[in-house]
Amino acid sequence: MGSLNLPRRVTVLGSTGSVGISTLDLFEKARAEVEVVALVAGRNAEKLAEQALRWRPQVAVLEDESALPRLRELLAGSGVETAAGAVAVAEAATREAQWVMSAIVGFAGLAPTLAAARTGAVIALANKESLICAGPELLRTAKRAGGAVIPVDSEHSAIFQVFEPENAAQVARLILTASGGPFRSWTREQMEAATPEQALAHPNWSMGAKISVDSATMMNKGLEVIEAAYLFAMPPERVDVLIHPQSIVHSLVEYADGSTLAQLGPPDMRTPIACAYAWPDRLPWPADRLDLARIGQLTFEAPDPVRFPALAIAKAALETGGSAPAIMNAADEIAVGAFLSRRIGFGDIPRVVARTLERMEAEGWGRRNESDVLETARAADATARRVAEEVAGGLKAPA
Repeated sequence: MGSLNLPRRVTVLGSTGSVGISTLDLFEKARAEVEVVALVAGRNAEKLAEQALRWRPQVAVLEDESALPRLRELLAGSGVETAAGAVAVAEAATREAQWVMSAIVGFAGLAPTLAAARTGAVIALANKESLICAGPELLRTAKRAGGAVIPVDSEHSAIFQVFEPENAAQVARLILTASGGPFRSWTREQMEAATPEQALAHPNWSMGAKISVDSATMMNKGLEVIEAAYLFAMPPERVDVLIHPQSIVHSLVEYADGSTLAQLGPPDMRTPIACAYAWPDRLPWPADRLDLARIGQLTFEAPDPVRFPALAIAKAALETGGSAPAIMNAADEIAVGAFLSRRIGFGDIPRVVARTLERMEAEGWGRRNESDVLETARAADATARRVAEEVAGGLKAPA
């Protein structure tokens, strides 16, 4: 296993979220020899303190400064440094780690991910916004620093594992699979009346509220199309989506000679995390094994563009380029929040996103200034959130 036999310095950005918890659990189960440099969380002082006492990082950081007194109380006498706030998060991301899990949820994850990339560390990327809002710049930054970006989303990890960079010109299509979410077989009318509780009931994956709703609208797959296009330098017309309810085939790469390579496995986030940690080696751990005989059959179907308009919205944003993906992402966050608070209906989520994009395009939002990618992304994000709130406020609340 080469370098994996030696202690490896790691940082986990977003350690108390589902991906962060899975990362530390993987290290535990694999008995990986890691030296944890920094653990960064949002506001969950209790969980962060529990993790810090187990892993003894140099520093434990909260994004929410109001939770810092509680964290300091819980870690008093432990020798673990504590800090809070956006500046502290960015500083933690630049400490001397060899491998950084980027799993902070939302736009807040962009700045620390870029900061970590500048250090030359390997970035295990679970934060969508880093690619959606600044994908080309992030990839260039990591390459210039001598590091790498390895995707952790199961779909992109699957492509990464079977994508042959030396044969990239011979790739005909990237095919992302989607479970179809809880509303795969629902009619459009049923989906319009869906409640937050129904949207959160994902059939295969245990995820946070935002990503669960995105799965129900298939906006998550639209975002992943954009990410895949950036990660693997593919034009929009060569990135497709296929519904696969069993979530066993995680994605496929079709080559020009008719060969299609796929990566399969049980739905478990720890598997792509293990891949990102060990690549190009493999990290042995007691993972569930794939039993195709027990599963019996794997099924596939094309997504319905009428019931899932988010896919077309995302492709259009990708083709527009510039700030459009960042605008789409911010508008979706606002729309999902409005739905979860019952201010708009489920079917209104893609409407809010589409109307926000239309309004901002009409207001002259052009292509991103690549020399100041972070500030341009911040401006697009902030403006899109304001516009999306206005759009959502003009819609009728569900009965």
